[in-house]
Amino acid sequence: MTNDQSVEAGDDRRSNWLWRVLWHRQFEHYPDNGPRYQNLALVIVVTITLYYQFYIAGAVAPSILRHFGISFTEFVNMMVVANAVGAFSSLLAGLADRWGRANMVVGGLGLASLLTLFGLPNAPDMWSFATIYAVIGFVQGIILVATPALVRDFSPQLGRASAMSFWTLGPVVGSLVVAEVSSHTLPVLPHWQDQFVIAGIVGLVVFAGALFGLRDLSPGLRDQLMVSLHDRALIDAKADKVDVKAALRHPWLEMLHFDIVGSALAIALFLLIYFTMVSFLVIYLTTTYGFSEVQAAALGNWFWAFDAVALLVVGFLSDWLDVRKPFMLLGALGTIALTILFLLTADHPATGWYLLAVILTLLAICLAAVFAPWMASFTETIERRNPAATAHGLAIWGWILRSVVAVAFFVLPLIVHSVTPLVEHGAQVNDLETALANQIATIQEAPELFAKLRQYPPGAAPPALQQELARKVGPTALADVEKARPQLDYLRKYAPTVHRAENEAPGQWQTWWWVCAAGEVLFLPLVFFMAGYWLPRRAHREAAEHEREVDREMDSLSETRGSGAAEF
Repeated sequence: MTNDQSVEAGDDRRSNWLWRVLWHRQFEHYPDNGPRYQNLALVIVVTITLYYQFYIAGAVAPSILRHFGISFTEFVNMMVVANAVGAFSSLLAGLADRWGRANMVVGGLGLASLLTLFGLPNAPDMWSFATIYAVIGFVQGIILVATPALVRDFSPQLGRASAMSFWTLGPVVGSLVVAEVSSHTLPVLPHWQDQFVIAGIVGLVVFAGALFGLRDLSPGLRDQLMVSLHDRALIDAKADKVDVKAALRHPWLEMLHFDIVGSALAIALFLLIYFTMVSFLVIYLTTTYGFSEVQAAALGNWFWAFDAVALLVVGFLSDWLDVRKPFMLLGALGTIALTILFLLTADHPATGWYLLAVILTLLAICLAAVFAPWMASFTETIERRNPAATAHGLAIWGWILRSVVAVAFFVLPLIVHSVTPLVEHGAQVNDLETALANQIATIQEAPELFAKLRQYPPGAAPPALQQELARKVGPTALADVEKARPQLDYLRKYAPTVHRAENEAPGQWQTWWWVCAAGEVLFLPLVFFMAGYWLPRRAHREAAEHEREVDREMDSLSETRGSGAAEF
């Protein structure tokens, strides 16, 4: 071989290596346990990171409002746009499955990390900030569909609920990371921009690992798996009288059935309280109970930590017992009861931190008891219709979920409209009222005389008025009032609005929490239309026999084809 040929061969090898790293990141054969677990872990870490970046705005929302001088309604509308964009990108993820799930996930993480690190902290105004945040919402909508499919690809030996509980760790642990990082860094890094810088750096580190480590199943291998699913569906159809072949010709239409669309709408309504917690828990706790951002984030630590642990425990229990619906029903009933208990504390601002921690912890456990089994049951409900159209079903779910959240967040500020004055002036008004308690008491001793005094610049009041006030309250107290006149003017301007908002806010938030509770109630009847049993499957002899017949037919087909497809 000549030198030129050697150089050309080396260039080809480097070119092929770069192609595999940047785009053609695919397994041609189903991976062994080591690579499979590595990819499963990477998918979960990437999902956590993306949700962390998307949710960090909620942890520093009061600071963002003050920095840009915007109202709570304007901030919420930013969330509305981001979720609306994410809704339609969820559909795009279902249509673009052939691009490669890993490619979409890795590329989306890289883009979101750069925008989080450089775009959001340096946004010159709220319009720029909202635009960048909407792009991150677009990426997050794609991830909502792509990552659960990847989790299922790399966890065939796990039960369905266990596998889906690993995916649901993404949004939950993402929220936990937000609470943990913000509660520990805000005391030393008080600028809100620092939280986005941290999230962006973390994202780029994870992106580097995913770029070189995360791989996907090749289209050919996924086709092989789809054939296996198609065969199982055909066998199931013998017993269930389902025309699977007809369904495969129109996968989108086949997903537009009540059991799928209704279930997706039901969980979106049920999770209104979850998404409210993600985006507005810090605002709620700081404006209603007077907690600092650090104290509010610490409460979030309890909520998200117990939610994450409960997801895994419930997922394994659901698979062990082979049931979904009892967990969903009991979890929903517990969620409703705890939501009502939580909202009843809103008009008791003296409610302690520890009581709220207990309520939020129990609420998190109940939410997990519903969501992990629901994810398993929903994918099983999709497969009951058409197992080869799982991506289409998940895309519809993603679109419905984000659309409901967008509409709900649009309505939220119409119900809760007292937040803005509390965020903008509440803390300063309360601090000044404490610091100037003596001056305020002095003014109350002669309110009419001090009203006349305010008509004149400091030191320019008529001597007779000054002498009368000095006799009434004492020269020292009068001097203290005059010295604090700018702060007292601030109180006169904003204190009435703040106190009115303080009185109105608890009732307005209670109304919103009642809306969330209504969504939880509407979830209950739709549980009955989903796939799954009420009692452990071992008690259902007919179902067990059906499964054995399916397995025998699948084994027969596998032997005929000589197929090594993994069984899902």
